[in-house]
Amino acid sequence: MPLIVDHVQRRAELVEVTWRVIAQFGFERATMRQICAAAGYANGALKPYFPTKEDLLEATFEYVFERTTTRIHEEVGDSTGREALEAFAEQVLPLDELRQDEARVVIPFWQRALHNEEEQAVNREKMSSWQKMLHGWFMDEGLAEETAVSAGHTFLTFLLGTQVTTALNQEGTEEQTLREHTRFMLDVLLRTGKA
Repeated sequence: MPLIVDHVQRRAELVEVTWRVIAQFGFERATMRQICAAAGYANGALKPYFPTKEDLLEATFEYVFERTTTRIHEEVGDSTGREALEAFAEQVLPLDELRQDEARVVIPFWQRALHNEEEQAVNREKMSSWQKMLHGWFMDEGLAEETAVSAGHTFLTFLLGTQVTTALNQEGTEEQTLREHTRFMLDVLLRTGKA
């Protein structure tokens, strides 16, 4: 009797392994052979699921994004306004090894997306969903709609920037410092937005 393989489950398993390999070695140095070995599969076993390394990177970016979004929903819960904004930031900021590893996956995806319209569209779709959340929470704080949109964009740009900065330079990006910078950024955006 032939072995029945759950294609969706196998793809998910491979992506779960891939994000850890990329976080450890970097996208350029991570090989399909390493990923197969880490997943316990024979070399070449990825091809039916991910024809190219780029396909695997895109799926891995989406996986990491969805993990982060799930944590955001769990942490925010019924919170609104500043409390929700702070909970959101906690899940995006590279405050620990897990979130730093996630940044090490999304940064190479952004690098590739600079020259790939399809990947740019994937990134825009994902970031747009986060922007909508941020927009609503800034409006909860009394900002006008247009100002809340701008504040959301500014805040997300700051948070994503911390991922790049932390990946490149650990100095000045310690957990306490990142939290202080985040509080400062929220203070400025809320004060300016209400002025």
